[in-house]
Amino acid sequence: MKMKPNAAYDNCLTTLYGLSRFGIKLGLFSIQKIAESLGNPQDRFKCIHVAGTNGKGSIASALSSILQASGYRVGLYTSPHLIHFNERIRINNQCISNDEVLTSYEAVKSAGDPAAPLTFFEYTTAMAFYAFADRNVDWAVIETGMGGRLDATNIITPSISIISNVSLEHQKYLGNTIGRIAGEKGGIIKNDTPLVTGVRQKNALSVLEKIAAAKSSPIYRYTKEFRVRKNREEKFTYFGIENIWHDMHTGLPGDHQIDNAALVLAACELLKENRADLSPANIKKGLAQTSWPGRLEIVSKSPLILIDGAHNLMGARNLKKFLLKNLTERKITLITGILNDKPYKAMLRCLLPVCDRVILTRPKIDRALPPERLYTVAKKILPNSLVIPDVRSALAYAVETVFSRNAICIAGSLYLVGEIKEALLEKNV
Repeated sequence: MKMKPNAAYDNCLTTLYGLSRFGIKLGLFSIQKIAESLGNPQDRFKCIHVAGTNGKGSIASALSSILQASGYRVGLYTSPHLIHFNERIRINNQCISNDEVLTSYEAVKSAGDPAAPLTFFEYTTAMAFYAFADRNVDWAVIETGMGGRLDATNIITPSISIISNVSLEHQKYLGNTIGRIAGEKGGIIKNDTPLVTGVRQKNALSVLEKIAAAKSSPIYRYTKEFRVRKNREEKFTYFGIENIWHDMHTGLPGDHQIDNAALVLAACELLKENRADLSPANIKKGLAQTSWPGRLEIVSKSPLILIDGAHNLMGARNLKKFLLKNLTERKITLITGILNDKPYKAMLRCLLPVCDRVILTRPKIDRALPPERLYTVAKKILPNSLVIPDVRSALAYAVETVFSRNAICIAGSLYLVGEIKEALLEKNV
């Protein structure tokens, strides 16, 4: 009996999520093999590759917005999704349809080798490449999943590589020093292909410079080859490689997004040299129109509810700066849940001093830390700490007990943010 479309889609996702049992497998052999079986769809469009510890998604979404504003058909591949799987694969900022998910899934399934199963990320990466080629995108902006050198996305031949920044993360897979992690991320640098980077640590930058030199790839460094001057009213002036652009504005809140925007604009200058038709007016328009869910996003005004992934220490520091700048007149209730590969003690020490109370919870992912472990650290920093393991119950309690003039902030994991957004969407709180 023929399966109903919705049932087929649900079955597809069940199978995909089941691939998580194969865990994280760094390496390019499997993805290269499946891509060859699909006819190498990743070679049928121009692309930009984005790696880094923080800001990858923001940079990728801004580039997608600018290319779209310039009249191009643009694919955008990011991870993780917040609510729906389809969010990972977008064309002109629209999630691909359920039917397109099914079509790409079946294409990859047919091309696969049952004796060599793909991981979830390898499978979805192949699906993205297939979908972009099938829809004849002009450009695709591709975000790495983890690291870069052995990441499944690293079979593309980009026009530009971008490495936003480097800090300690995923040390089990990428190494336990800044230099080693920089080396893994630097693996996306291709021969004779420009690199734009915001990396500033001397040891990390030195590693990237050596890789770029070995591959004859020009490197453009933030604060050296290009920089910004922040003005009032969240506008800034960009002093670029060849251009100076005044009164620029990014649609993403937070001072750190101006730093991300600088990398985006440097990439745009290089794309123009690569014969991309990007006018200053369309660059400015696309940057201002950029949106990226789950990053300093206000999802309710009464009470004020702010959500931000802030899934590592750098993200927590950026969130703290935003709270101190914008919410000093409000008492803040923080709802947080953190994954077990993150520096949760440092993250809590960073965020809790600017909050009035914290509710510790646990998103529905097997890598989430038990909130009781968070509590042993939190209670020493902020006495007004409590544990509510269920995410929806934690949100409901916060909403019921917060005064209207105060604020709720949800942060610590994009998986937590996704569950919160879904609960708010269903109004089941």
